[in-house]
Amino acid sequence: MTFTDELKDAISRRTVLLVLGVLAVQIAFIASYVGAFHQPTPHEIDIAVVGPDQVVQQLDDSLELSASAMTEAEARAQIERGELAGALVVDTSGTQDTLLTATARGSSLATALQSVVEQADAQQGRTVAVQDLVPLEEGDARGMSGFYLVIGWLVGGYLVASLLGVAKGARPANRRRAAIRLGAMVPYAVASGLTGALVVDQGLGALTGHYWAIAGVGTLLVLASATVTMALQVLFGTIGIGLTVLLFVVLGNPSAGGAYQLELLPGLWRGIGEWLPNGAGTTALREIVYFGGHGAAGHLWLIVAYAVVGAAVTLAASAAIRRRD
Repeated sequence: MTFTDELKDAISRRTVLLVLGVLAVQIAFIASYVGAFHQPTPHEIDIAVVGPDQVVQQLDDSLELSASAMTEAEARAQIERGELAGALVVDTSGTQDTLLTATARGSSLATALQSVVEQADAQQGRTVAVQDLVPLEEGDARGMSGFYLVIGWLVGGYLVASLLGVAKGARPANRRRAAIRLGAMVPYAVASGLTGALVVDQGLGALTGHYWAIAGVGTLLVLASATVTMALQVLFGTIGIGLTVLLFVVLGNPSAGGAYQLELLPGLWRGIGEWLPNGAGTTALREIVYFGGHGAAGHLWLIVAYAVVGAAVTLAASAAIRRRD
């Protein structure tokens, strides 16, 4: 055989297409992460103002803040439930105002809010004192523990589903085999949730006091990741693994609100963050650990929807492909 024949035999057209697909995912990864993080800018951060109407209007006219007037008691209650990023309490008898924040909602968000308010007050010859109503736990210094925990669970879910596809074929032989694969994910997901919660709670003391709730979130996230991966593999074969990486890694991680909260991200990532398991899981954990679970239900139902739809598509597509064959 000539060298050209050897080359064609060693590297098929399918292999070339797969390599080009990997290159495309790589470029998308770089563009997504750099695009999301290279220039964080505040967008319509919700803030309450306790003070004169002109101050409310001044802040509401800003591109960075969405201000509304309320009493200090109302503002404190909403901040402690995670419904507001902060509140500015205007001192009508002096020149030092108080900014109420919740670092637990996101340290980057709290820092950005403080910067914007300080600039606005400085223009009026006023100063700002900051009061953190919901601080981060000692072991969760930058508020990133929940985000990394979510990443770990999602990676585990799609890796184990991908490995099953590589070992036994991307497409199960029939619907019964598909059901068996899906069933095997349940004990794996439960074990992942329990061990992940054990690491961050008793092990590292990063997120404490909510072991069973954290474990439950982890179980749901692993199931969602695994079933969606299986569905994409059944529909698209090996390429489905690449699509999974696009969904959970390329799009999901930078838009999850971990390093920078949604209010600081550009339009694309800010728009999709709440609709992907990464963002839903990160926000749900934050609300469970720091805000008494207020607002977590909607995010948990979204994760459940991913798991249910992923399982349903896996079963339906397996049956359809079997009949077609």
